[in-house]
Amino acid sequence: MNRSYLGEFEEIVLLTVAVMEGHAYGVGLAHEITEQTGRPVQLNQVHSALQRLEEKGMVKSEMGEPTAERGGRRKRLYTVTAYGQNTLKQVRDVRDGLWSRLVKPFTPALDV
Repeated sequence: MNRSYLGEFEEIVLLTVAVMEGHAYGVGLAHEITEQTGRPVQLNQVHSALQRLEEKGMVKSEMGEPTAERGGRRKRLYTVTAYGQNTLKQVRDVRDGLWSRLVKPFTPALDV
């Protein structure tokens, strides 16, 4: 199986772009990732990951319409390509396969 490597953060960014369905842009992605993961995310980290994903052909971007809230500036909006969708599916299949093979499911640890 010929797959492209995705780091954990790239996977999270790619999945979040997919979830935001055409409304994904840098600041919005950073906020959504922070909210969903509980870990602080810097905007430059998101932009770097988006650039790598675009170079790999997993996302594409286009400039949105100017908005008053941004002083007439436009946002760069990201969407997942078919290749990106296939990559996410492959990652999920691998994870699901491994989880299904877990003989003894984890039980919540009790703090002592």
